[in-house]
Amino acid sequence: MRPSPRSLPTPPHPGNRARVLLPVSLTLAAGLAVVLPATLPAPARIALFAVLLAIILWSTTSFNVAYVGLGATMLLLLTGVSPQERLFESLASDVIWLMIGAFILGGAVEKTGLAMRLAQRVVERARTVRGLFWFLTAVIIPSSLFIPSVSGRAVIAIPIFRSISSIAADRRITRALALLFPTVILVSTIGSLVGAGSHLVANKLLSEVTGRRLSFGAWILYGMPFGMVASGAACAVIMALFLDGERRGRRIQVPRRPRGPFSRSERITLAVGAAMVVLWLSERWHGYESATVTLAGALVLTAPRGALSWKEGVEAVDWNLLLFVGAALVLGGALIDTGAASWIFQALLHESGIASARGRLFLVLAVGVVSLTSHLYLTSHVARAAALGPILLHLAADTDLDPAAVVFISTVGIDYCLTFPVSSKALLMFQGLEGETFRPADLVLLSAVMLPVHLGLIVVLYSTYWRWTGLVP
Repeated sequence: MRPSPRSLPTPPHPGNRARVLLPVSLTLAAGLAVVLPATLPAPARIALFAVLLAIILWSTTSFNVAYVGLGATMLLLLTGVSPQERLFESLASDVIWLMIGAFILGGAVEKTGLAMRLAQRVVERARTVRGLFWFLTAVIIPSSLFIPSVSGRAVIAIPIFRSISSIAADRRITRALALLFPTVILVSTIGSLVGAGSHLVANKLLSEVTGRRLSFGAWILYGMPFGMVASGAACAVIMALFLDGERRGRRIQVPRRPRGPFSRSERITLAVGAAMVVLWLSERWHGYESATVTLAGALVLTAPRGALSWKEGVEAVDWNLLLFVGAALVLGGALIDTGAASWIFQALLHESGIASARGRLFLVLAVGVVSLTSHLYLTSHVARAAALGPILLHLAADTDLDPAAVVFISTVGIDYCLTFPVSSKALLMFQGLEGETFRPADLVLLSAVMLPVHLGLIVVLYSTYWRWTGLVP
């Protein structure tokens, strides 16, 4: 008797089969690739395979990035490539504590309504759509000093976007606004050491390899001007591409909302945040590291009768990101310790001719192109820093480039991820909002203009400002 249609097995969907076959095929290819080279020691093979496996799973599956990172790290620990203590040391490093304190500060800025109040005060001054875009850009840029998460800054910006887009009542203006917010959030991230976890990972790798690190103040000195210029360029490009002259000059009246005096929690948050920035900038005089200052500020904010309860402060911390950063530090360190990073450098950069070129400008262009395009094949900021950092540090060691300059310039490129929505949580959050928002094609168009602009800015600042301020010897 023929089985009824209901009892027949459901064939696997072709799309599901492809989603499984792609990472499996790439993993097998990666395994073969690290087995073939005769000059690669066994520990380096395992370290390279672990990193490639993590990159494949990060790029082709929906597995949690921290889960994948810890799994790849466990492979290194169980095979003895990395000592067990390396994982525990990475999770106890100053990078982790700095991020914990910064997340608590960001939670206080959000929960007390301080961010919304300050943004509203600035935006109310706008008279035209052009002025509104420039005022919003000015508001977003300094947020990287206080909120150590790109997605966290996007969460705070979404209510502002919704409020302003309802006032504008124009689909093209709304689309341009939906592009402006995440774009400026991303390109201004370089202005602060705590602006993204990738900065802390890159700085940690620099410290492990060279014994040097960039202080919070030095990072602002080198990064904030770039972030401001790049944000201004992004604002101008978005208005030119997506708004006509009539819309840019259209009068707009942002309603003034009644505001009471600053609440006690807002005053505490403002005072503690300002004090933390001052102490970060003056680290060389008082001797307390940024992580210590940040943790002390977090304790003040969560003290009894502070801006947040201790429970609210702990909930503001992105623990998933912290675990991911800890795993990334182990993976990046394994590439360096086993010599895998040096081997990759020899195999790729020497064969391409980059390493043999002695012109500094050509090398800077190469670092810029590699880092600016890295988001196309690796979507996570931290993962890009962990994978590229060791290789580029070897490039600096083998040429006459300064390691700190190479790490910083590569971080500028790593922060750039505007081509596809999947390249950044901020882009995904704004694209996924209900109502009018940007289309993926709009992002591709914007990136086609902004990527050359970014590369040009890197070259110009390398030749001028970064040389004058001491980043480039």
